[in-house]
Amino acid sequence: MEHRLELPLAGRESFSGLYPGDLVLLSGVIYTARDQAHRRLVNCLDMGEKPPFDLEGSAIYYCGPTPPREDGLFGAAGPTTAARMDPFAPRLYDAGIAVTIGKGGRNDAVRDACIRNRALYLVTFGGAAAYLAKRITSQELIAWPDLGAEAVYRLTVENFPCVVGFDVRGASVGKALG
Repeated sequence: MEHRLELPLAGRESFSGLYPGDLVLLSGVIYTARDQAHRRLVNCLDMGEKPPFDLEGSAIYYCGPTPPREDGLFGAAGPTTAARMDPFAPRLYDAGIAVTIGKGGRNDAVRDACIRNRALYLVTFGGAAAYLAKRITSQELIAWPDLGAEAVYRLTVENFPCVVGFDVRGASVGKALG
């Protein structure tokens, strides 16, 4: 089944109709963040500091974009392995993140955080980085430029394709397909 979600989310009621393997087309704002940016986001929370973007209802895309094309947008923007963010993801879900996007499996702590927070883990398509970059309509560097490709960018996307990996009940695409 195909679903459309507008980000950031005002509420998570729309998640109850999503199941592992469902196609989701995202439109709106998502933020890029990988390992080092996650470490800094969690450090902000631990120190009682405000993160560089509002976490409530937001989506984080585990992406390391490539240098821009002639139009100024990323040349490629493919997903990275989500498991590398597993040490940080439950804390960020608990702080308000509604959606994470990456590739590959996740651990039980992430699944439990999805259940506890009525949040989603979405999988997008490895090997399709140039196509995914074309779903980006604008981008802005918003935090930690010293991290290079791991800096945090605010992306506006249109019909960005994903598949539900973990739903709000903790069911996984691996179990749905296996």
